[in-house]
Amino acid sequence: MNKEQLIIFDTTLRDGEQSPGASMTRDEKVRIARALEKMRVDVIEAGFPIASPGDFASVQAVAEAVDDSIVCGLARALDKDIDSAGAALKKANAARIHTFIATSPIHMREKLRMTPEAVLQQAVHAVQRARNFTDNVEFSPEDAGRSEVDFLCRVIEAVIDAGATTINIPDTVGYNIPHQFGQLIRSLRERIPNADKAVFSVHCHNDLGLAVANSLAAVRAGARQVECTINGLGERAGNAALEEIAMAVRTRQDVFDCDTHLDTTQIVPCSRLVSSITGFPVQPNKAIVGANAFAHESGIHQDGVLKSRETYEIMRAQDVGWKKNQIVLGKHSGRNALRTRLQELGIELESEEALNDAFIRFKQLADRKHEIFDEDLQALVSETSAEAKEIYKLVYLHVCSETGEKPVATVTLSVDGEEHTREAVGGGPVDAAYRAIKDIIGSNCRLLLYSVNNITTGTDAQGEVTVRLEQDGRVFNGQGADTDIVIASAKAYLNGLNKIKTQKERAHPQLGDV
Repeated sequence: MNKEQLIIFDTTLRDGEQSPGASMTRDEKVRIARALEKMRVDVIEAGFPIASPGDFASVQAVAEAVDDSIVCGLARALDKDIDSAGAALKKANAARIHTFIATSPIHMREKLRMTPEAVLQQAVHAVQRARNFTDNVEFSPEDAGRSEVDFLCRVIEAVIDAGATTINIPDTVGYNIPHQFGQLIRSLRERIPNADKAVFSVHCHNDLGLAVANSLAAVRAGARQVECTINGLGERAGNAALEEIAMAVRTRQDVFDCDTHLDTTQIVPCSRLVSSITGFPVQPNKAIVGANAFAHESGIHQDGVLKSRETYEIMRAQDVGWKKNQIVLGKHSGRNALRTRLQELGIELESEEALNDAFIRFKQLADRKHEIFDEDLQALVSETSAEAKEIYKLVYLHVCSETGEKPVATVTLSVDGEEHTREAVGGGPVDAAYRAIKDIIGSNCRLLLYSVNNITTGTDAQGEVTVRLEQDGRVFNGQGADTDIVIASAKAYLNGLNKIKTQKERAHPQLGDV
């Protein structure tokens, strides 16, 4: 029997970007969009075009870069939002406009200051206006999880009549419980006369850790689209994780009467790309994509797996893109070998200049690290692709750290081509280095987060450092990788400071969320 398709709607580039500090540049969004397309994601929500000129340009760039997936733009139920989304998506092979308005009593009363009748009229008007740009229109009643069911039915029936082809039911604040949310979807589909004329979708937030469970309960109740993000990225506690939704449905085909069309072998590479670009590391025990997801420590478990994988593994690691670290390049490899391997990893550099820059960095790394793994190349390319102009550049770093003495760091930076040197004492080698850097630059930014992760295994592994800096209410991520963790830390700090200086990142206006 042929299974129905479960449509995967990825909103990493839109809702995922609303995580504080997760802003992405236009080129980074295009890289992620291409990876999602390679995974065969059905719909890619590229952003919120009206939010800023930068967001408009990003949605436009994704629309031009993607050939196979539907590219979607979010819009409030306002004419200017919808017109902006339509313009941004003009060159897409397949476009969707996703418009929304809140329907819960608290949102209508406190946020919109609108009556229910006015909300219903605005919802219908928004869908009709969106139909001027595309036949593929999605409507979301924001905060549906706390809306009155009778009113939800009225609104949804009206917007389907107006031309909405997808009806998305969001649990905007992560308030619902699986059996309750599943029953809501079932009730809406049964009570709304024209429900069969639209695909029902869900968008669940993870405030109670139930986003995936609520989404799967909705699928069991007849929803045929799930809105989700890579690694569960998203504001507050995040969204339903794409990888968990896809593999739960794929693994439990005895329970679900549908399946996705995803190439699941692309899940882990895409997870690493998103983690690298956003600076949000994946926790080791994260389902599917965590480093420990297919690791077995217990002797009993190890014995069972060795005898038969199915004793303790319900999925094959290679089905989601895990593979043993493969040594692909060394210090004697040439530029063409690097280009070929990057293409095999789905990484295409924009220009010959970018390839040359990556090759120089590769050779420098190969001099310090004998074995170069795929993960090293991902980190190297992320560093090469950073859009922030390198106003501050690390020239020299020396740290003295010994038992019983406070560490001392000497740092030389090139600032717009002119070298400056400072020495500073700190609580540790990284703290001392950061104090010296701040002394040179005169920065008053706050360090919100400092995170270190090893990229591969071994004592010569590169350390990848992520910092999150706050300046004047805006948040910037910085990243750096090196076999020396103090140097990686300095690189990450300078990367963030360069972004602050050049203002490449934008403050994401919270215009609304579904």
